[in-house]
Amino acid sequence: MINKNINRRGFLGATGAAAAGAVAGIPFVARAAGGKVVIVGGGVGGATTARYLKLADPKIDVTVIEPLATYHTCFMSNEVLGGDRKLDQIAVSYDGLRSMGVKVVQDMATGIDANAKTVSTKNNGKFSYDRCVVAPGISFKLPEADGISMGMFDKIPHAWKAGPQTALLRSQLEAMKDGGTVCIIAPPNPFRCPPGPYERASLIAHYLKHNKPKSKVVIVDTKDKFSKQGLFTQAWKKLYGFGTDNSMIEWIPAAKAHDVTKIMPGLVQTDFVKIDADVINYIPPQVAGKIAFDAGLTNDKGWCPVNKATFESKMHKGIHVLGDASVAAKMPKSGYAANSQGKVVAAAIWSSFAGAQAPTPSYVNTCYSIAGTDYGFSVAAVYRYNAEKD
Repeated sequence: MINKNINRRGFLGATGAAAAGAVAGIPFVARAAGGKVVIVGGGVGGATTARYLKLADPKIDVTVIEPLATYHTCFMSNEVLGGDRKLDQIAVSYDGLRSMGVKVVQDMATGIDANAKTVSTKNNGKFSYDRCVVAPGISFKLPEADGISMGMFDKIPHAWKAGPQTALLRSQLEAMKDGGTVCIIAPPNPFRCPPGPYERASLIAHYLKHNKPKSKVVIVDTKDKFSKQGLFTQAWKKLYGFGTDNSMIEWIPAAKAHDVTKIMPGLVQTDFVKIDADVINYIPPQVAGKIAFDAGLTNDKGWCPVNKATFESKMHKGIHVLGDASVAAKMPKSGYAANSQGKVVAAAIWSSFAGAQAPTPSYVNTCYSIAGTDYGFSVAAVYRYNAEKD
């Protein structure tokens, strides 16, 4: 279990440990004699692990298997929707990792054999490993409802994996007439970036306020409360008239909407409400990325249980799972958390190669949310590992 502590002294101490990474202790012991690590997934968690393994010991053979040539960050993608950033401003290449000696293979991982210690790929055969890191992100668990299928996202974007979907939703907002309605369907817990749907509503409202002021945003929620609710509603009241007859944002909680029964272009229908919408953003329920299921790393809820000291899988030894796919106690599914976890995983793997005991970790998460061009807020938390409650 991870205990949460956000007093100032604890925050400063643990932030130092987490931000420098648990690898900070590595120079005080003998260097490890290499080792081979294969990382599945080149998002924040996977890339951070690769970077800190190379910082710990350049002799470690690190391979990252990632299907995309360019990574678009999910964080800050809502600012693209609001018009304050361009899509290319959240695009990141893998050249930095390559310059450190990391082998980046642009391919799709199709299987992991924990006994043979190999990762299979679609086009490049198998890669052997001493330790494997799986950072698969999320996949969608679509409910059975009229109009909901994977094919719907060509017209009704989720934009919960940044890149082309972000561009599609932005183009739909730009094409919408003044006086139109944008409907955001927010997912049930747990999911990637808990404040994300509400930041998205804020920044879409920001765009509409300055470009299509007769329009509005309606959030149909599958929950009755949400992350940073007090901070968001305070911002909405100040910026968008929330709670008044002229509010640009309307939030419909689960108690008033209940289950979504139908989604089609122009229409969102639930058990209790019907919304005619010009633009629909459907953010589906989520589980771990597909490769985690294929590798037998998930539990019955679709997420990956791990040892909180090292993020080694509880399903298969020698495999570490981090980021959004992991069951990380109270840590949210965020890029900042994945970065913190990646540093700890790197230290744990290095320690296993060196025959040393992994350091006791602290983790940190900070989440910044933007509600308008000059309006934002953040929360921070430090999580200290408790071996008795793992």
